[in-house]
Amino acid sequence: MEAIELQQLVEKALAEIRPFLESDGGNISLISIENNTVKVQLHGACVGCSVNQMTLKSGVEMTIKKYAPQITEVINIEA
Repeated sequence: MEAIELQQLVEKALAEIRPFLESDGGNISLISIENNTVKVQLHGACVGCSVNQMTLKSGVEMTIKKYAPQITEVINIEA
């Protein structure tokens, strides 16, 4: 799979989860995809949220893997 196709799949996954983050006053953006690891950045209320690691693993990572099963990990890059 080409990098651009993979990026489009990851963006689709983020678009699916974004409304849930926005409803809590947060957001997420894609930073990069390297060696099947997706790097994202949480914004707004998500930054200091005590459950953001749980959201990242159970929500974001699960949704991304649904679209792109070859992704092995999702990491939050602090601003």
